[in-house]
Amino acid sequence: MTSAAECWRQSLDAWALPDYVLAAAEESPWIHPPVLFQVPDVIETSPSHDRARDAVPEGGTVLDVGCGGGVAAFALTPPATHVIGVDQQAEMLVMFQANAEQHGVSVLTIEGLWPAVAYATPDADVVTAHHVIYNIADVVPFLRALNDHARSRVVLEMPDHHPLAPMSEAWRHFWHLERPTGPTPLNLLDVLEEAGINAHREEWRGPIRVEQSEEWAAHFMRVRLCLPSSRESEVREFLTGQPQSTVRELSTIWWDVSLPIER
Repeated sequence: MTSAAECWRQSLDAWALPDYVLAAAEESPWIHPPVLFQVPDVIETSPSHDRARDAVPEGGTVLDVGCGGGVAAFALTPPATHVIGVDQQAEMLVMFQANAEQHGVSVLTIEGLWPAVAYATPDADVVTAHHVIYNIADVVPFLRALNDHARSRVVLEMPDHHPLAPMSEAWRHFWHLERPTGPTPLNLLDVLEEAGINAHREEWRGPIRVEQSEEWAAHFMRVRLCLPSSRESEVREFLTGQPQSTVRELSTIWWDVSLPIER
């Protein structure tokens, strides 16, 4: 019988792009534009923030893995007064550092991939990882390292469908390519159960963070579609004919750290 972790890996592997598509790319399609990860002036409350805040003591510490600008961390300051940000992009950590200064909290940033940099990362009262898990094929070591670094609770946030799923129609239009549909939060719960973690799920709806202009939206989608810059106007025209949703289905996955994950 295939394990839940292997099913998760296979579902993510199915998102790999064919060689002939990648060969057409002028630049890497796996982009994470920093502008989309900046912290808003007002961070709206959410089940993810609420579940994390419940477990942060006054003067506590938050470790934000895949932090971007730090929305998950700075939603918790206060009560937290120290934040740790881990990200593989230096530009994200520059934002995280600046946002910590604006929020008046102490900060540590660590550049690299999780869990490879876990050995150099201090523990925290609460560990968060928002909109990261769909990037992790080898998910069990990732989850174990999150668990091992939390003194109280781990809180994950993820959309109910892969973040690239909204581009499925664009892949059909430009490449006649069908894209996968999995995995889902239910698959992640299966992985956690298999690993000995009693996790909880809260379902909710939240706003979609979008590019700040039609031009940037067309640019980022064109890059993700591995199309040459000469076709950016075609992508812009395609986008104008597509329905634009402003909300999406999300899940908060969280658990309290009382026992170590079974090895």
